[in-house]
Amino acid sequence: MTPPERPRGFVGSLNCAIEGVLWAAKTQRHMLVHLLAAVAVLLLALTLRLTLLEFALLALAIILVLFAELVNTALEVVVDLVSPDYHPLARRAKDVAAGAVLVASIGAVIMGYLALSRFFSPPELAQSPAFLRSTGNLALVAVVLVVLLVVLLKARVGRGAPLHGGMPSGHAAVACSIATSVAFAAPGLPVLLLAWVLALLVAQSRILLGVHSYAEVLAGGLLGAAVTLFVHLLFR
Repeated sequence: MTPPERPRGFVGSLNCAIEGVLWAAKTQRHMLVHLLAAVAVLLLALTLRLTLLEFALLALAIILVLFAELVNTALEVVVDLVSPDYHPLARRAKDVAAGAVLVASIGAVIMGYLALSRFFSPPELAQSPAFLRSTGNLALVAVVLVVLLVVLLKARVGRGAPLHGGMPSGHAAVACSIATSVAFAAPGLPVLLLAWVLALLVAQSRILLGVHSYAEVLAGGLLGAAVTLFVHLLFR
């Protein structure tokens, strides 16, 4: 079989790049989903009449996710070529590449929220320098910090599997973080009690399912509550 000729010039390289994007959109379901989501977000941006800066944030978020998905697809193809049979290192390479897409997607959601934040808050607050330190935004920051700390601790302890077991319990940490932020929103005693009841039910479910021990759930709950309390008291 005669190997194809290398593309020559700028036009040839551009055609190869376009063919790569088209192939990824045709064969990769996630790429197709990301492209459809990008179209929907751009139409929403035009409908809401966003400012130039807000539109730039959304555009950057879209580019970030699509770029990560293309790199992930290319790496998967290379891994399949080099290691057609199962190999643990090949699996790790694919998992890390998929993790890059996940991180890019989370970052895109955060940038999308910042771009559309004025639609979720009173106009006077959205335009205030104190907007990022509002209770709702501090709650989101606290949850992100808690998740990052849980990932770091699980990576260091080395027990359990992702989303299943290990020290500390991520579900308990996030649930207690949200319940703590609810307290700073001053919703009233009934709502506060309901929030903590839900957090305790989430923690209890991890024990009943046999996923975590009491110590792991307790550590996760304390971590989530302590980090969230620290964030609100220091930056509120």
